[in-house]
Amino acid sequence: MSSRHPAPRRLAAIDLGSNSFHLLVANQVGGDLQVVAKQGEKVQLAAGLDDDDILDEAAMQRALACLERFAPYLSDLDPGDVRIVGTNALRAAHNRQTLIDRAEALIGHPIEIIAGREEARLIYLGAAHALAEVHGRRLIVDIGGGSTEFIIGERFEPLALESLHMGCVAYTQRFFANEEITEKAFRKAELAALSELANIRRPYQALGWQDPVGSSGTIKAIAAVQAAYGDGPEGIVTRQGLMALRRRLIKCKRLDKVSMTGLKSDRARVFPAGVAILCAIFEAFELERMRYSEGALRDGVLYDLLGRNTAEDSRASALLTLRRRFDVDMRQASNVRTTAEHLCAHVADVWPLSQEQRQFLAWAAELHEIGLAISHSQFHRHGAYLLENSDLAGFSRPEQQSLAFLVRAHRRKFPAKELDTLPAATRSTYARLARLLRLAVALNHSRPEAPVLDARLQADGETLYVYLDQASDQPLLSADLEQEALYQRNAGFSLIVGPLMDEVQTSS
Repeated sequence: MSSRHPAPRRLAAIDLGSNSFHLLVANQVGGDLQVVAKQGEKVQLAAGLDDDDILDEAAMQRALACLERFAPYLSDLDPGDVRIVGTNALRAAHNRQTLIDRAEALIGHPIEIIAGREEARLIYLGAAHALAEVHGRRLIVDIGGGSTEFIIGERFEPLALESLHMGCVAYTQRFFANEEITEKAFRKAELAALSELANIRRPYQALGWQDPVGSSGTIKAIAAVQAAYGDGPEGIVTRQGLMALRRRLIKCKRLDKVSMTGLKSDRARVFPAGVAILCAIFEAFELERMRYSEGALRDGVLYDLLGRNTAEDSRASALLTLRRRFDVDMRQASNVRTTAEHLCAHVADVWPLSQEQRQFLAWAAELHEIGLAISHSQFHRHGAYLLENSDLAGFSRPEQQSLAFLVRAHRRKFPAKELDTLPAATRSTYARLARLLRLAVALNHSRPEAPVLDARLQADGETLYVYLDQASDQPLLSADLEQEALYQRNAGFSLIVGPLMDEVQTSS
């Protein structure tokens, strides 16, 4: 007998941070998340980066061992319900793909590297959901292992996002490498952080906030130690308590001597650097107190996952803003999208595509002319550059690269070299998406009032057959398709063009 209540949707997020890896598994209950598992381990990935930003094997082994312990939590989950994101250390590592390939083989899910501002947006989303009560405009600060994120927002909307290159692991290596904790070393770390903060201090203060909030492990640890020593209320960091903690750390003299009530031993080594960074933040923003929020990056990843492919998908909003900013011809974009979706439906049995893949085809169709805002010459290249290098809310770097590839590939010579830069597992799919987009663009080349829907498409393996009504009466379109067939043949694909036959029309 089946249950009257279906099993809830289960989601999982993994945050591959520069200091710690975190796993969060939750059930979707309405629009909220009910946590069912939470794990965190100090991996200190950033400590494995050498002067040339190459991750050493020891750091990779720590990462893989942690992910092996996380893997059982993901074994029964659908791919669309899992998201794994890498942050500053993986952004910096030149050999990150080596670790990513090994990790994906181990865990069975793709790993995305997110940009600093996207990390900041997700942190705000997680913190804002954890702060149910309304306190007006908030400043959210998250000190990580390799970077620190700063966000000003109201309710669930960020108003300013920034990610600065300062973190507790990186600053430990930079200012406390000799193991000594001195006033001089502490002040050097603070001054370096103040230098980083100089670029955002004035615009952030001009925007203003009523509620300073700290997120994640460093600020949580600082609040816990302050409370343990009676230097401030529980869950609150005060300026006075922070200065007392600073003096207490300098008295420890060495990193291996740092031991305090409320401080976990696995955080002790990077704790002084984290305190120095927070001291600089209090100094730059003239803060007197900051409360701690449990919400963090991993929570934000899950809430963002809930909104994907819905009306609340932040990616769709980001692309709409981009289309408006660069004055894209909305009618032509809509026509190409409609034709692309029409062609996609024709080959769905032979070329099955996921909802997410079809969405990327639609977005690429809407954005294929974005590069015209720069120049008509080579505008497909300009469009690809804009998409790959813009800060697009909701997108990981691999997603932006994939979308940029489709826009790059929509006309002229098929970009085989760019295709080879995509992850091996996605190349075949994105080659197919590019071929569908190219046909949709060619069919709408004359910029008609309505989308072209009288073409029929068939797929036999990787060979495409396109059939047109009265092709002989459309010499320009016929010439365009003949040229497209040549482009595809030169790239190793087969495209055959012919008039619409009765049997094709009947079967469709």
